[in-house]
Amino acid sequence: MSTDRDAVRETACRARTAAVDLASRSRADKDAALHAMASGLEAAAPTIIAANAGDVERARDGGTSEAIIDRLRLDEKRVHAMADGLRDVAALTDPVGEVVRGYTLPNGLELRQVRVPFGVVGIIYEARPNVTADAAGLCLKSGNAVLLRGSSSARGSNEAIVAALRNALVSKGFPADSVQLVPGDSHESVKHLMRARGLVDVLIPRGGATLIRSVVEESTVPVIETGVGNCHVYVDSAADLDMAIDILLNAKTQRPSVCNAAETFLVHADIADTFVPRALAALAGAGVTVHGDERIRSYGKDHVVPATPEDWGTEYLSLDIAGAVVDSLDDACRHIRTHGSGHTDAIVTGSQQAARRFVQAVDSAAVVVNASTRFTDGGEFGFGAEIGISTQKLHARGPMGLPELTSTKYVVVGEGQIRA
Repeated sequence: MSTDRDAVRETACRARTAAVDLASRSRADKDAALHAMASGLEAAAPTIIAANAGDVERARDGGTSEAIIDRLRLDEKRVHAMADGLRDVAALTDPVGEVVRGYTLPNGLELRQVRVPFGVVGIIYEARPNVTADAAGLCLKSGNAVLLRGSSSARGSNEAIVAALRNALVSKGFPADSVQLVPGDSHESVKHLMRARGLVDVLIPRGGATLIRSVVEESTVPVIETGVGNCHVYVDSAADLDMAIDILLNAKTQRPSVCNAAETFLVHADIADTFVPRALAALAGAGVTVHGDERIRSYGKDHVVPATPEDWGTEYLSLDIAGAVVDSLDDACRHIRTHGSGHTDAIVTGSQQAARRFVQAVDSAAVVVNASTRFTDGGEFGFGAEIGISTQKLHARGPMGLPELTSTKYVVVGEGQIRA
């Protein structure tokens, strides 16, 4: 155990040294490194895909669900998408040095609050090896060294990706230790990372509820909490029903294994007779199992299984969705406040008044009007990529891009002033 602790701390020390170098790098240097990293991934695609195939085979042999395997799997298209994500990050404005606010005090002191890197960022995540490249790119652009701790199920994929990234960094004169995998596959190595206070500046967990809760509760390093996605689509009495069907299907089926997929739909009672049969038929046609309340089931028991109390809080990550009929917009908002995860919730309505009330009453990181929940994503928001989606309220909330990977410091410039 002490060997694991020493190895993790030595890795964090190397990251801290690299972070000092990164903090002073120009945007031009960082962008050149990002382009080299993208090209390095593409050149190493055969090696990365071969390593990933081994991870996928082991996961399948171990009985891993298809939803998780979908997150784990890489192919040439996904590797190129990872590379394109790095190029997108290179095209974004560098947040380091941005003046958040600045003014001259009455005593003549010039005061500026400027963005600075955190220093060393630790990312703990499950299954998705594309996070390895996204996190490395975003941390590099924001001047941070990154410690990556993916799940053991993706170890081979992550090792291949990180090797390609480190080689590219060295080719541009950057320290290889700007990007590192945390050594070890045991939970103990994760605990040592979570307790490396003073060496690691912030931890960001990405994954299921159990992982996130463990990191939040056990870390002595500060944590930016990302959350599970129990996302809702509420179809209001003033909704365009064709639009509502399209949004519901997209939110549930476009990629059901991700956190911004819809997991519950709510329907206003005034339109239930018209909308629910259409929705059930459309969802059944897409292979979706509806876990419905009594009122939903009354419209088509052949397509619906009874909802249990647990269904309302479940993040299925599969072709399953809970459904209920509500008597009012206020009832829909109460249901979301009671059972939602604070990630993304949507209303479909033609009423501006209903939209305003929903936006005010639903306290989630993203509230969507007349669009799919699937848009809550750093790439879709124009961030290039995201480090995660925060459901907490301190420092960052919602998709986290480059600015959210910085802190600030105050620069005070005087001409000999002293305090009376």
